[in-house]
Amino acid sequence: MSKPDLLLVGKATPRMSERLAEQFTVHPLPSGADRAAFLAEMAPKIAYCCTTAGIETAVMDALPNLKIVSSFGVGYDSIDAAHAAKKGIIVTHTPNVLNDEVANTAILLWFATARKLPAYDRYVRDGRWEREGATPLTSSTQGRTVGILGLGRIGQAIADRLAVFGATPVYHSRSKKDVPYKYYPDLTEMARDSDVLICITPGGPETKHIVSAQVIDALGPEGILVNVARGSVVDEAAMVKALQEGRLGGAGLDVFEEEPKVPSALFGMENVTLQPHVGSATNETRRAMGDLTCDNLFQFLKDGTAITPVPECAHLVGR
Repeated sequence: MSKPDLLLVGKATPRMSERLAEQFTVHPLPSGADRAAFLAEMAPKIAYCCTTAGIETAVMDALPNLKIVSSFGVGYDSIDAAHAAKKGIIVTHTPNVLNDEVANTAILLWFATARKLPAYDRYVRDGRWEREGATPLTSSTQGRTVGILGLGRIGQAIADRLAVFGATPVYHSRSKKDVPYKYYPDLTEMARDSDVLICITPGGPETKHIVSAQVIDALGPEGILVNVARGSVVDEAAMVKALQEGRLGGAGLDVFEEEPKVPSALFGMENVTLQPHVGSATNETRRAMGDLTCDNLFQFLKDGTAITPVPECAHLVGR
């Protein structure tokens, strides 16, 4: 019996490729001029899609029998899930399996920035410790107030870790939650009261530049901004200017507005820690994400349901 056809957008890991090939005939989405010819031939046959790079709405619309898009990653702002839901297409993602690693990365970026770990590592490697002596003192990470922008699964995992450091978590989200932390309906007010602001809210148009120049100024010259969410969440130009002018104390950044392009002004700043969007990038987490991406497809193939649909599509599961 022939296997159903599956569209692959982006690149699958070797383990994902092996697992998908057991159940599907996999067709990578071509680029350029070859795409139109591919879609003309294959579009009616495609009911399943696996993506590690989002999917364009135009491609979804070109697949009249598409039933499910299984996305590799917890964020899905590169997929118009609301549009998919209107068309009866289930979109899935990979929540929970990466909570711990992203939470750990957020704490790591805060500590590395506050204690100037990258800068002082270079100081030793360049022989400056021997030539110039001791470095200036840094700021303690103990007993700080940490504002969390977005208290979802990962935000909660970050908050859970803060007690170890005597820190006080507070939060801003779309609505108040049943947690023992102070809720701020106003983000600027929370930034003003925080020593550290950690961004872990979803990306997309609704949160674009939610960390504005006003919020950055409220965080202030002693404050540290950590972003493990999406680059679009922070007004990057305003952040760079505030760092240059000393109106923001430091930044630990895993994501940027135009990845992989990073503002060159950040490269020489000793109060900034930079990472290439690797918040969840461990072997263990990537394997779990890949497995869940495949398992969502296998579950749908089995009974028309999905394990982890995105909220916009949850009502479509099992209908």
